[in-house]
Amino acid sequence: MVNFYKNIHRWRLRHISEPVFVMLLAVVVGLLSGLAAVLLKTVVHYAGALVTRLSTGSWHVLTGHWQLLLIFSLPLIGILLTVLYVRYIVKGDIGHGLPSVLLAISRNRSELPPKNMYTSLIASTLTVAFGGSVGLEAPIASTGSAIGSNVGRWFRLSPKSVRLLLGCGAAGAIAGIFKAPFAGVLFVLEVFMFDLTATTALPLLIAALTASSVAYFTMGTEVQFQFTVEAPFALSQLPFYAVLGVFCAMVSLYFLKVTDNVEGWFAKRKSPWVKMLIGGLVLGVMVVLFPPLYGEGYASLTNLLHGNPDSLFAGTIYSQWAGNAWAIIAVLFVLILLKAIATATTIGSGGVGGTFGPSLVLGGLSGYFVATLGNQLGLPPQDTANFALVGMAAVMTGVMHAPFMATFLIADITGGYGLLVPLLTASAVTYLCISPFERHSIYARKLAEHGDLLTHDKDSSAWNLMNMQSLIETNFVIVRSGDHLRDLVEAIKTSRRNLFPVLSDDDKFLGVIVLDDVRKIIFNADVYDSVTVDDLMHPLSEGDLVRSSDSLTDVVEKFRIGNRYNLVVIDDEQNYLGFISRANTFSAYRRFISDTSEE
Repeated sequence: MVNFYKNIHRWRLRHISEPVFVMLLAVVVGLLSGLAAVLLKTVVHYAGALVTRLSTGSWHVLTGHWQLLLIFSLPLIGILLTVLYVRYIVKGDIGHGLPSVLLAISRNRSELPPKNMYTSLIASTLTVAFGGSVGLEAPIASTGSAIGSNVGRWFRLSPKSVRLLLGCGAAGAIAGIFKAPFAGVLFVLEVFMFDLTATTALPLLIAALTASSVAYFTMGTEVQFQFTVEAPFALSQLPFYAVLGVFCAMVSLYFLKVTDNVEGWFAKRKSPWVKMLIGGLVLGVMVVLFPPLYGEGYASLTNLLHGNPDSLFAGTIYSQWAGNAWAIIAVLFVLILLKAIATATTIGSGGVGGTFGPSLVLGGLSGYFVATLGNQLGLPPQDTANFALVGMAAVMTGVMHAPFMATFLIADITGGYGLLVPLLTASAVTYLCISPFERHSIYARKLAEHGDLLTHDKDSSAWNLMNMQSLIETNFVIVRSGDHLRDLVEAIKTSRRNLFPVLSDDDKFLGVIVLDDVRKIIFNADVYDSVTVDDLMHPLSEGDLVRSSDSLTDVVEKFRIGNRYNLVVIDDEQNYLGFISRANTFSAYRRFISDTSEE
């Protein structure tokens, strides 16, 4: 088997160039990620249906209070099963969805563990099938990314090609779920921050089209939220869509802050069992009181799009108010508030899922809420379904910072571009409103805080992501304060460098001796015992020193301002660590740009 693998690899190197081979592998990755998307959606659908039939009593197994108790317990059961799977079967961290993919792109040469090709699929199935209020899109996108990464590594491709195939896997996964190839490509370009070049665009599109074809072939032509726009857009409605964009920006900001606070609260709890118990019980209460919070929430959203808001009241204690416009507005508002809490609670307590789906649901609820409220207040009537669709794109834009992906995803869902202008308007307004408060998407913001994010600004990314420790040179011969010229001469004999750091007896850095300054006396043996290194040492200023805690951006700035060729690296206690050179630093920069650039 090993020889067969080596022979294939040698044959490929001789006969197929890497760019052409990447195109071929894009088909393979698209096929595998599309199948993974279909498998996940199918398994969750049937598992969820099985659980629902049991809990709703359609099999007449449970009724009355016992049925209510089961519904209350389902989220806890799902989170428990997920925690047990991760803890005792996976026996390790399965990654944190798309943030772990972004971190791999930035810091780990786009390499993802092979286990990531299946662990998120299983864990998210357990969470969502039992009512966890999260989405499946992020787990399947991270699964597709892992497929692409491992396919590229298996064929020993360059880091750039591995990164591109990782993106192909993510594009295929999103395209496979929604049967929206352009949305899959734009997802990678905006969320993973790939540059749009000829090198990236074609493989991404090939993978997305392949995955979409797989989804069409296995699941038919219907898509998630399939909807035909019946009320045409009129230019006079544009200000109302702009208002919707502002409201969706507030909802997006609320979602991001709630996610931070709730997940942060759970993170402070040490015991996973305590987190699971608290999260499962809280989620159970919310699901009993507001059934649309159960699972992904797409069923309720589909009912809203088809003009059936009374479905929000089915099986609730407030069902007698169904049909009342103000009651619908109140329930929609409460659902907007609770959906964010339910999603963060599910993830924080140990469930596995993403925020892609919840942002879609939140957007649909927000758009329907704004339209219904405006209609009830006597403003010019607006189509609630259109507002729900546009709201979906707007909240996705605010949460994920991906306006074009969100726009084209909804356009694909509606089967045309009749809402293109309001989609772009609301998304642009949302993006402009939220950008001053949140510069990065929900997936990238924590990485950006720690300087671990690769962005379109390659210069900034290079200096932030390169490891300064790897650039420190330590092959300099040190001398001690109080040593004589005779000791320095011995050091010169064994050194290949022309700089000699001077340290105190306790290793504190004091200064540096330059070989050129010693040449005039080095052959005068009469002064070997009368001249000390302290007489020859140059004490250095702050402009010549960098600390190990400094960023490479600070280092480059000192190179620029001081026109230095070497800088001394010390720690915060003044201990000498080595030197960092201009030549090595910029050579490493060029290598980083070469490894991360698509061209």
